[in-house]
Formats: sequence, structure tokens, C-alpha cells
Amino acid sequence: MLHGHPQTHAIWHKVAPQLALSHTLVLCDLRGYGDSAKPAGGVDHASYAKRTMAADMLAVMEALGHARFDIIAHDRGARVAHRLAADHPQAVRRLVLLDVAPTLEMYEHTGEAFARAYWHWFFLIQPAPLPERLIEADPAAYVRDVMGRRSAGLAPFHPLALAEYQRCLAQPGSAHALCEDYRAAAGIDLDHDRADRAAGRMLEMPVLALWGEQGAVHRCFRPLEAWQRVARVVEGGPLRCGHYIAEEAPEALLERVLPFLAAQ
Repeated sequence: MLHGHPQTHAIWHKVAPQLALSHTLVLCDLRGYGDSAKPAGGVDHASYAKRTMAADMLAVMEALGHARFDIIAHDRGARVAHRLAADHPQAVRRLVLLDVAPTLEMYEHTGEAFARAYWHWFFLIQPAPLPERLIEADPAAYVRDVMGRRSAGLAPFHPLALAEYQRCLAQPGSAHALCEDYRAAAGIDLDHDRADRAAGRMLEMPVLALWGEQGAVHRCFRPLEAWQRVARVVEGGPLRCGHYIAEEAPEALLERVLPFLAAQ
């Protein structure tokens, strides 16, 4: 289970107990997030390429004895999951992607409404160290602002979870890592996605794509159609919530995910 920005594995606290009744769960902090390592990005930001971050997650699963597994992933984690499934299809049985369209799709079809809603995409990719310095000046305010601007405000977030997100972003190196994740997405990740498209490579495992009907992904893109362009077997649709599905609509998420994972 992979989280998004600017969060940690704590996002799953409302759904993990129910999922754990029927599944073995591995909840990770992505490279650069939470309490995971935060290496420098490098000249081409390759340390935060989704290919690199996906290799991290594959190594974790193999070390724990899981050669083949399902993935539930939100936001940035879903971009890592997409790359993991593309690069290592033998390892991924089923894929659940939450409130994202493919990265290449989103960049190639960015309009005014999306740019306004996802302003941080274009702020975080600015050359270092400007974004880092601004975030580091008040990381707690950054977390509150980015998350609180979404359709549901801060109401869905448990105070302990919100405090955890703020604690982790305040760690040395966290702001740089967060920016490098987005810089990679606007550069090297697009190169990898375009190479897949040019070669006609598509995801072969079943994909469940869910998104919030109150969110920017729903307003600005056609997520199901977008995923059908990169995966052969896709189902899904909108849920009555905003971006942070696991915390805004945990019951609705479980209603869709549990049957999907149970299918053979």
C-alpha cells in the first residue's frame, strides 16, 4: 500500500484494519517521505524517478518473501505503482489506483483549471533551492495548506495523522526529496512513459481506477479512459469524496477494493 503527497503510510489507518482481516499488508513510506531515506536527487533527478522508487518497493516485497502481490496506491504512490507494474509485470497481480490519471496524460492535457488546482505540481519542480527553502520555512503550514485546499478541507484527517504528516515533512531532507519526486515526474518519468507508449507496452494485469468526484482529476480528465490507454483490463469510477479517498471515504473504498482483490 503506497501513499501520496505530502503524506506517509499513515493515510491507511481507516482502511488497514479491515483489509488486514483477509490480506497480509505491507505499508511503506516512499523514498523521501515519512521516515524513509532521503537521498539527494542528482542532476537528472534519477534518484526519485518512479522507476527507482518502484525498485525500492519491489525490493521490500521480495525481502519479505512476496514474489507476487496486489498494490493499492494513492496519488504519488499510484505513480510509483504504475511504473512498478510496467517494469515488473510478473510481480503485480492486481492494481488499485486512487485519484490519479497517468502522469503523461496529465502533463500533456494540462489546462487552466488543473494548473490552478494542482499549483504545487508547478511550484515544486522549480530549480532548487527555492521551493525547498519556502517549504522548510514552515513545513506544518505547507501540509495544512496543500491538504486543506482540497474539497473537504482538513475535516477528514485525524489530528494524529495530520501531526504525523507535519512531523515527517519537518525532517532534514524531506522538502528536497518531495521536490525531487515532482522534478523527476516532469522529466525522466515522462521519458520512461513516452518510451512505453512508443513501444506499445501496456499493463496486462487487472486495474481498478477510483477517483473522487469532487476532485480535480474528475473535473479535468477522463480517468477511466486515460487508464484504458495504458492498461488492457480496467474498471472503476468515481466515489463521493475528494482527493484523499482513504481518509474521506474509507467505507466506499473498501466496498470497491475488497471484491476486486478477491477475484481470481
